[in-house]
Amino acid sequence: MTDLRELLGIKYPIIQGGMANIATGAFAAAISNAGGLGLIASGGYSVEAIREQIRAARGLTDKPFGVNLMLMHPAADEIAELLAAERVRVITTGAGLPGKYIPVWKASGALVLPVVASVAVARRVESQGADGVIAEGTESGGHVGELTTMTLVPQVVRAVKIPVVAAGGIASGGQFAAALALGASGVQIGTTLLRSVECPVHENYKQAVLKAKDNDTVVTGRSTGAPVRILKNQMSAEYLKLEQQGASKEELEKFTLGSLRRAVFDGDVKIGSLMAGQVAGMLDEIKPAADILRELYEDAKAAARELASHPALR
Repeated sequence: MTDLRELLGIKYPIIQGGMANIATGAFAAAISNAGGLGLIASGGYSVEAIREQIRAARGLTDKPFGVNLMLMHPAADEIAELLAAERVRVITTGAGLPGKYIPVWKASGALVLPVVASVAVARRVESQGADGVIAEGTESGGHVGELTTMTLVPQVVRAVKIPVVAAGGIASGGQFAAALALGASGVQIGTTLLRSVECPVHENYKQAVLKAKDNDTVVTGRSTGAPVRILKNQMSAEYLKLEQQGASKEELEKFTLGSLRRAVFDGDVKIGSLMAGQVAGMLDEIKPAADILRELYEDAKAAARELASHPALR
C-alpha cells in the first residue's frame, strides 16, 4: 500500500477538492499549511489568473500544493502548458481524459492524479501514465458520477495498480477509516472544508451548508449528461422543473449562467448554485482548516482502533 503522505510530501493523507471559484491560491496554501494537499481550481479562472493564483500560493506556503484542471475549460491546452512551465507539484484533473498532457506534465516533475467516476476511466488514465486516481462517488458536491463511494473505490482499487484516493461522502473519522478499509491510500474532501474559517465563500453560503439536513441536496443536469449536486433552493427547484418539461441543454445552461459565482461571491442562497455534497447534513460548526484536518485524521485512527475490537469482528 502506497503511503500518500510520503508520495505527496504532506502530513495527513488528505487532499482538498478543486472547487471552482472557491479554491484560490490563498485557500490552497492554507490547506497545505494545515497538513493536507491544497489545490487551486482552474474553473472560473483565465490562464493568467491561474498563474497569479499559483504564485500567490507560493508566497504563502513552502509546503506542496497542486492545481486541478477541469478539462472542459475552453483554455485547457494553454492551462496545461502553464502548469508544466510553472512546475506545479501535483496536478489533478476532472471532466475528461488528460492523456495528451500527461507526458509533458511528468517531464516537468509533476504527479498526476485524475478524478475518475468509473473503473473504465481509472484503467484508461493508468495506461496513460497517471500516478494515481481520485475515485469520486456520487455523494460529493459539484459534478458527479453515478456510483457511490462505497461501491466505486473497492472496484477501482482492484482494477488498477496505482494509488487510489477516495472522495465523496467523507466528513468524519469513521468515513475516513472506512475509505482506507476499502483500499484507498487517502481521501479527498471538499464539502467539509466549505465551513472552514479560511474558505473564501460568502458567509451566507457557509451558513446554508451548516443548516443543511441529510436530504437537502439534489442532483441537477442529469438530462444533459452533466449532473451536479447542489443544495436545494429556489434555483434547483426551477431547474428541475425545466428539466422535467424537456428544456434543451442550451436553455438550461443559460438558466444557470453565473449561478455559482452568485452563490460564492454574492451569497445568493436563493438562485445561486450552492454546490455541496451529502455530508453537508453532518456539519454544524465553522472551524479553522487546521482543526478540521487534525480532527479528521485523529478520529480516523480512533475509529480504526475501535473497529478492531468491534463485537461483530470477534
